[in-house]
Amino acid sequence: MTEIDGIDPNIPPSGTGCADCDAVGGWWFHLRRCAQCGHIGCCDSSPAQHATAHWKSTGHALVQSFEPGEDWFWNFDTGALYESGPALAPPGGHPADQPSPGPDGRVPREWQRLLHR
Repeated sequence: MTEIDGIDPNIPPSGTGCADCDAVGGWWFHLRRCAQCGHIGCCDSSPAQHATAHWKSTGHALVQSFEPGEDWFWNFDTGALYESGPALAPPGGHPADQPSPGPDGRVPREWQRLLHR
């Protein structure tokens, strides 16, 4: 995967956490980065599933993991997983000291029970 419609490697991420969860004081399990516009959303295991909501509202189908050390992409339209792809503008993941789930201080004690499976 080198050059693909829907990936803009020059756009930086929107922040270090899920933009939508941060706006309402929520929390997330893992993070996904829109490969087209840089929006950071939470994964489908997270309570709010903001990465999927972003795809549904914008049509931006390609996301990359925003977990440190992961560089795989997912295509919401096709359900295809790509083990790697083009390098996106840094940073390639949330800060290493930011826990998963996160952010620190907003994750409820019973967080595992609240995950989508």
